[in-house]
Amino acid sequence: MTRRIVYGISAWIFVAAMCCTIASIALPNWISYSSPTDTDPIRVTLGLQNRCSSITGKCTPFPSDEECEVNSNKSFCSMWRSSAFLMNFTVVIELAVIVCYIVVLAGGRGAREVGWKVLSPLLALIAVAQLTAMAIVAYLYDHDNRFFVGWELDKSWILCTVSWIALLIDATGILAAAFVLVPEDDYEEIPEPR
Repeated sequence: MTRRIVYGISAWIFVAAMCCTIASIALPNWISYSSPTDTDPIRVTLGLQNRCSSITGKCTPFPSDEECEVNSNKSFCSMWRSSAFLMNFTVVIELAVIVCYIVVLAGGRGAREVGWKVLSPLLALIAVAQLTAMAIVAYLYDHDNRFFVGWELDKSWILCTVSWIALLIDATGILAAAFVLVPEDDYEEIPEPR
């Protein structure tokens, strides 16, 4: 059975992972390009919903509807938008996990005894969804013709990777604590007189 301290440490790990998730969605830095010139380099960054360019100094929606209407880009658009959906979906589940942590930490012993049965699968679900989103972006980076030499996976991709690894470790830790730790405040057996 897991103790309050285990859930407390787990909650802090979760909050750090959630900050990484939100930052990876908010920053338009999943894949970036920097020109190799020394004078005034051109920089283009792609986020899950925006493309930012140093040429225009603006961020525009990405991928645009015009780009997605071309037959050769339809699979790219579907995969990129699926990745964005998965990352946004994880934020919704993370909100549910916050509620679970509050219930488990504020609840009594009974809530802590069964809390791991809810938290571990939810944390694992978030980790798998983020892993899938990250893998889709990495696949597109490796296989789409628009990403030539000079493009690289950037900060948001790394933040997503850190987030799902932390969440997977967190879920595993809660699960391990549930099976390894002895029950708290349990009665000790009284030895029988001889």
